[in-house]
Amino acid sequence: MPCFAPVDKDMGELFAAGDWAEVFKWSPYTEWYLNSWSLPGSATAAHHQATYGDGTYADFVDEFRSRSSGVSVAHWAGLFAAAGAKYVVPVTKHHDGFLMWPSATPNPATSPLVRGPWMSERDHIGELAQATRANAMRFGVYYSGGLDWTFTPPPIDGFASMVRNVPVSVEYCDYVTAHVNELIDRYQPSVLWNDIAWPTPLNPNDTFARYYAKVSDGVVNDRFDMRAVLAGTLHSDFVTPEYSTKASKGKWEVCRGIGRSFGYNRMETEATMPGTDELIWMLVDIVARGGNLLLNVGPTADGQIPFAQAARLTALGWWLRVNGAAIYGTRPAVQHSGTTATAQEVRYTTAGATTFAIIQGSVEREVRLIGVGISSGAASDGAEVRMLGNDRVVPHAVRGEDVVVQLPDHLPGSPATVFAITV
Repeated sequence: MPCFAPVDKDMGELFAAGDWAEVFKWSPYTEWYLNSWSLPGSATAAHHQATYGDGTYADFVDEFRSRSSGVSVAHWAGLFAAAGAKYVVPVTKHHDGFLMWPSATPNPATSPLVRGPWMSERDHIGELAQATRANAMRFGVYYSGGLDWTFTPPPIDGFASMVRNVPVSVEYCDYVTAHVNELIDRYQPSVLWNDIAWPTPLNPNDTFARYYAKVSDGVVNDRFDMRAVLAGTLHSDFVTPEYSTKASKGKWEVCRGIGRSFGYNRMETEATMPGTDELIWMLVDIVARGGNLLLNVGPTADGQIPFAQAARLTALGWWLRVNGAAIYGTRPAVQHSGTTATAQEVRYTTAGATTFAIIQGSVEREVRLIGVGISSGAASDGAEVRMLGNDRVVPHAVRGEDVVVQLPDHLPGSPATVFAITV
């Protein structure tokens, strides 16, 4: 609700620096407002005092409930589909414990934080599930199982204190189990996306068994217990680097906001968001290395998606309308990266007998792809090269290990240009 966090650094930079105290004190995540506010000397603490004085977090909840009462989330799904998304994963409960659906299991905590029903009156999750599926996309759910500040309040000022903050009481274990069971039964999500951890007295395999019995083709992430997943002692279907595009073994999915926060941050500017060209290339690079991109949208309390975010999603979808064959259902090529003779970056994906060469930026009349002649199959008899967006075969020649493609004049500019090399 306060939609404020400092934007000096993004979380990837803070994580890379390795100073966990700085990570939490200067977090650009607005959804961590309650924790950032609790840390003396933080920008959020100063902002809260100057803006709200003695105002409480419960005041924000009351205002949110009022402002969101008239929201329709159905139109979001049309934008997500136009962006080229294939699945949608909304937050059902974040670390402040507030529920985005009217649960049959209310909050039992006696925390002074809680005032009134700590949940929405409308089923925002169910409404979005229906709209998402009506737009031919899969629907998943995010749930913060590891942190709930109505049970264990902030501050969290480092990695060790975050671990200590995970509730382990019988009451909390029963609470989260009931919630996740309810989410599974009510929405049958294709993705079960837990955050931070899972209460240590509980066995995640019990939840997995219930989930897979309901959704046989569903997937779970690694955050029920990331250390156990790394050690190979707990199952996960994919791992989840955050604000990092570093590849992992197996299936991986980058999660990040369009800007520097997951929740809406009124401090964001064009300078703190990737441009459309950068965003498209981020997706290309991730996919060419075997990953997915879970790109977060931060709506306001009134249900409005900021124009700057919508514009980026729309541009991403327009590029995918022409070039999606190089992204969807593909795998990394044997040689997944390279350059052209003019030093433009190239990423390679494959699907069946086709190799896709995705070149960063626009191209000239002649493009020379370095070192892919044999590995792409372009050296084989009958190989054909097309530029996506037009079925016409374009002339090409193999020069040793290089592929040289001849193009017409006056091609429009593009964030990335794709050639399909089919054997």
